[in-house]
Amino acid sequence: MEYRTLGKSGLRVSVLTMGTMTFGGKGGFASVGSTDVAEARRQVDQCLDAGVNLIDTADVYSDGVSEEIVGEVLAGRRDEVLVATKVRMPMGPGPNDAGLSRHHIIAGCEASLRRLRTDHIDLYQVHEWDGQTPLEETLEALRQLVTAGKVRYVGASNYTGWQLMKALGTADRTGLPRFVSQQIYYSLQARDAEYELIPAAVDQGLGVLVWSPLAGGLLSGKYRRGVQAPAGSRQLTDWNEPPVHDQEKLYDTVEVLVQIGTDRGVSAAQVALAYLLGRPAVTSLVIGARTAAQLADNLAAAELVLSAEERARLDAVSAPTLLYPYWHQAKTASDRLSPADLTLLGPHLGD
Repeated sequence: MEYRTLGKSGLRVSVLTMGTMTFGGKGGFASVGSTDVAEARRQVDQCLDAGVNLIDTADVYSDGVSEEIVGEVLAGRRDEVLVATKVRMPMGPGPNDAGLSRHHIIAGCEASLRRLRTDHIDLYQVHEWDGQTPLEETLEALRQLVTAGKVRYVGASNYTGWQLMKALGTADRTGLPRFVSQQIYYSLQARDAEYELIPAAVDQGLGVLVWSPLAGGLLSGKYRRGVQAPAGSRQLTDWNEPPVHDQEKLYDTVEVLVQIGTDRGVSAAQVALAYLLGRPAVTSLVIGARTAAQLADNLAAAELVLSAEERARLDAVSAPTLLYPYWHQAKTASDRLSPADLTLLGPHLGD
């Protein structure tokens, strides 16, 4: 297992992170998975044996049950692993039971600590943007938790480029805690993060944790043009996270994944994960699985290195369209582009 530094911090995390959204299966999360304590213990053992040192959860997953299972499974070995969780989503019916106010962040952290059976959270992530709470209030609440020793590092998730930069700028201006990472959706199914979020990470020295790197299973190789999906599988039209905007492009991408996987003797899923691990700024991929076999297959991706030719094929079939002002910059600003700019524009120069 390879370990990478998380942003500008001194924390080293495995290139694969164990995701726990499947733990619990309560409410709407039942459609994702319903992993019980016994199976969760087996999966955690499997990940730790493979060298994974980061487990990611969130208070909202199964209304806190995911955190409770993580806490139970890690009892007696908490110090062997880093734990990341999140705050922001509704955790009750009250007007202050959601958001990034000082009230909700501190209450949410205390509740997460109880469920996780721990005295600290290694990476505390704001789960989503809150445009109604001043950033100074959010960051000051996080500072209180860091100062109290209840949180070691802070990160963001699901921010836009301007929101992320505003948060980082506010932290720099006020001396409040700076996010060391962002957790984002990024996959060969939709490379939207390359417009702003990946360049921002390169420019600002942020670590990138990727959620749903297999696009909810779309890149597993099960969903192919003209091939009947396994019984019980969702139809492509049923997906809304991540949404599928171009079904034909998805099918084309999956075909290349399957071809490379067949040539290399590995699964399409492993190829898709290995591709992301070679992208700029990516620190770790958050993987979750319904079964031990799926988890074992995903874990094997940590050892797979794609060739330049294989990466080029995947780049070409999944490339995002250059929106404005990117196409204009590619044509007129190519003499003064930074490394961050080049993460998106580099392949287009000379077009």
